[in-house]
Amino acid sequence: MAHITAPYTTEPARAPFSGLGRRILNALVVLAESNPRMCEIERLTAKSDAELKAMGLKREDIVRHVMRDMLYL
Repeated sequence: MAHITAPYTTEPARAPFSGLGRRILNALVVLAESNPRMCEIERLTAKSDAELKAMGLKREDIVRHVMRDMLYL
């Protein structure tokens, strides 16, 4: 009688492009977060309402203020 053994794994087989979408999405997130406008939005968001008022801004107008020359909002 012959006994045959084969390797067995519980992990699914990986296709060569299985993580491609995730890597592309991560790259886009890194690009967006490194944008100077995003840094400015984060800086202004961290300020208190009193500081924003002294600058003539309201919290809900931060994005409109930073993107004023790019977007019509």
